[in-house]
Amino acid sequence: MNSLDIHKPSEFFEYVRLDDSVPERRDDRIDVALLDLNHSWPNVGHDSLIHAIAEGAESHREELAGAGVKVRVLSYDVRRRLLVPESPNGRFRLYVGTGGPGHLDPRLNDGVSEFSQGISEDPSWEAPLFRLFDAIHKHKEAALLAICHSFGLVCRWSGVARPELRAEKSSGMPLNRLTDDALAHPFFREFAKELGDHRHFRVVDNRLFDLVVDKLGSATPIATEHEDSSALTMIELARHADGTPRMLGVNHHPEIVDREHILAVLAEKRAHGDVSEKWYRERAETMSELFHGERERQSRVTSRYTLLEPLRRQIGRLVMERCSVTS
Repeated sequence: MNSLDIHKPSEFFEYVRLDDSVPERRDDRIDVALLDLNHSWPNVGHDSLIHAIAEGAESHREELAGAGVKVRVLSYDVRRRLLVPESPNGRFRLYVGTGGPGHLDPRLNDGVSEFSQGISEDPSWEAPLFRLFDAIHKHKEAALLAICHSFGLVCRWSGVARPELRAEKSSGMPLNRLTDDALAHPFFREFAKELGDHRHFRVVDNRLFDLVVDKLGSATPIATEHEDSSALTMIELARHADGTPRMLGVNHHPEIVDREHILAVLAEKRAHGDVSEKWYRERAETMSELFHGERERQSRVTSRYTLLEPLRRQIGRLVMERCSVTS
């Protein structure tokens, strides 16, 4: 993992947390839109995703530095500040959605129901966000990687699956199962080759809801919870010609890669005063207990195929396009 502090601009990367204004578009910036769905809950997923994007940019460091270009992440507080980025229009071609608390239908988050997790929100962000999903789907080069809560929103937007409250929260590192479609997929069949039985893979999980299939249509189911489950845990809604997923949703947390990654993010958040010492220590201890031995190795493999490599490929497309034009 790189030792980049996301709060400090580097020669190839920059991060901006938006308030009510958006920085102007620049030819020397490749802008990536981060859809923050955490509703201001303290979390490690948001910053872990920024680090994942930074690592994707760092893999193209020479090209970026040579052209004087940086990858810039603009973080939009969708649910709390009602900020939704522009549709694919030349500025944005890559969107990444975070996890978050509460029900997947914002109208049901009353702050009282147990599933709302204390969240009471204005649902007016949903319509513009769903219009953004429409635009990304129609645009042949735009990409969306949606994690956990944003995965559930993509399922609701597409009509592919509906949220159902689980009898018991799924947490820890359970197994998920690749579908037959995944085994035939030009990208995910490579994932299957790295699995012991070519089917089951370990995930970092923390969710209250299953996404139960309604109507797949043209969507491709990539994974389910287990053999007999109708609960989707990975789905592809669009694909590039070379087989790279273009719209991919996962119902786990691949941004939580391993102990090294998460402890670095936690230490950074503590150093910048984002969290209390107690919050830091509780999560550092939990993550140290979660990741060990074979489970940690399996988590790295899952993260590589369900986030890091698709992300690196999407960033690579944008870097090659922008840097060849710039140079």
